[in-house]
Amino acid sequence: MRTTVLFILLLCIIVGIGCEKKQQDTTDVIGEFAPEDAYLDGSKHPYYGSENAWDRRFFYIHIKDYYKRRGQRQMLDLVEGRPLETADYCLELLQKDPDDLESLFNLTVAYAHLNKPAEAMATLKHSVEKGLPFERFIAGPRDILKPLYEIPEFKVMLEKHGGQLVHGPLLGRLSSDGASFWVRTKSEVPIEVVVSTDISMSDYIKSDQDSSHAALDYTAIVKVMGLKPVTRYYYDVILDGNSSLAPDFPSFTTYPAPEVPANIRIAFGGGAGFVPQNERIWDVIRNHNPTACLLLGDNVYINMPEKPNGVIYYTYYRRQSRPEFRRLTASTPIYAIWDDHDAATDDVWLGPYRDKPVWKPMLLEVFKQNWNNPGYGTREWPGCWYNFSIDDVDFFMLDGRYYRTNPFEENPTMLGPVQKAWLKQQLLASRGAVKVIVSPVPWALASKGEARDTWNGFKAERKEIFDFLADNRIDGVILLSADRHRSDAWRIDRDNGYPLYEFESSRLTNQHFHELMPNALFGYNEKQSFGFLTINTSLDDPEITYQIISIDDEIKHTFTLRRSQISHE
Repeated sequence: MRTTVLFILLLCIIVGIGCEKKQQDTTDVIGEFAPEDAYLDGSKHPYYGSENAWDRRFFYIHIKDYYKRRGQRQMLDLVEGRPLETADYCLELLQKDPDDLESLFNLTVAYAHLNKPAEAMATLKHSVEKGLPFERFIAGPRDILKPLYEIPEFKVMLEKHGGQLVHGPLLGRLSSDGASFWVRTKSEVPIEVVVSTDISMSDYIKSDQDSSHAALDYTAIVKVMGLKPVTRYYYDVILDGNSSLAPDFPSFTTYPAPEVPANIRIAFGGGAGFVPQNERIWDVIRNHNPTACLLLGDNVYINMPEKPNGVIYYTYYRRQSRPEFRRLTASTPIYAIWDDHDAATDDVWLGPYRDKPVWKPMLLEVFKQNWNNPGYGTREWPGCWYNFSIDDVDFFMLDGRYYRTNPFEENPTMLGPVQKAWLKQQLLASRGAVKVIVSPVPWALASKGEARDTWNGFKAERKEIFDFLADNRIDGVILLSADRHRSDAWRIDRDNGYPLYEFESSRLTNQHFHELMPNALFGYNEKQSFGFLTINTSLDDPEITYQIISIDDEIKHTFTLRRSQISHE
């Protein structure tokens, strides 16, 4: 008997299954990992997969160290029908921190599932008293919160709450003559936006009327046109005929007319896992009055590569309910792309197909429901890539996941042929004095050692893009990126063109940080931070300044670049 047990233990160690090996943290084990359906026609290589273990370690191992995972673990148990496990884990955490709002939220829902209405309502009231927005219980996930909605006392509380606005507004698609506004509502209601240069809203421009839709998770995007360039506007969102923002109307400033030189300020970063004490960074960013804010991936950390479920929606709702985030998005246009932790799981490649794996298009639809971007690839080849302009600065936002192929096979692609052709075409057509190519992962090959998850795993395609810039004498290009949990700057020298400067930032709210790399121009990882670009094209020789700003509003590094330094002449 003893010999048999020893043999089984040895087998578990060798093949890495069972005997608790399933829940070990295998982050440092690099290779090809994927489910069985990723191997097509007997191929040795999966068409989708990850460099790291394809497992649920984020919901079991990582919760010990990272707050952003704890609530997800509780919600996962609820989604999969284990409310007692949810309640037990919440109570365990609340013994250490009685005011942990996410545990109070999930405990409320668990009690409702366990048919304990009195306990559910007592916990709900306590969570709201401690600062959890009541909108969290309206947003849902609505299928998971259904037992709570059926409690008579909750129905009374919901009626007293009033108001239709649950999340937003989130400003986006800003231009010199228009803007779009994203909201989530309590129920399906008609929506319109009124915009005025007068804070009293006495004289206003009105949008066309639209409606939020249950099929879109009760969201809608409403557009207003007919605005003037470089003008400050106040606005209100009218839901079912009632003001949702009075009396504190938010405001925004329209962009300059196309190709008119100006001085713009761009905040950017990634790595924004939900950590309550770090959510204040959104106010720090807002106080710098950016012209736009770019969120470059790992925006909420989902790690659920399967059919959309309550864990995914819950993860978005935590962020969208935070008052700091809502203050930023109400006044600053947001442009978002995704990365691995938003798209599926760690270091993922999703393959060359439009519609395989079957859950891939569904996850993109969830992403689209939660942002306010100018576009999503093409009709035939959807994805999370698009471009936009602010005066004479052009931005090209790239999707590094949807069509990424297996980097362990020959000739892998990060962008896919359609997106790459689009990028080249748009670069050739660009007349911007400065062209900003934005990638979710770093361009510098030394940014993550030998891991293939960055452009280090797609060197031939990276060279193809860089050579295209040189062959067509495309000037004024800088690179932005995220992924590494730090902020840094790189100079990428080329034999056939001017050096490309890359500015990377991806520790907006994350607790975890990555080490500084010796070949970078400089870097910072001591606190949460964001990148801040000032681009002044009104000068004879346009100037680009990159700053790293900490969560405590400290300027940690400053680097200035002239347009003449990124030109073939």
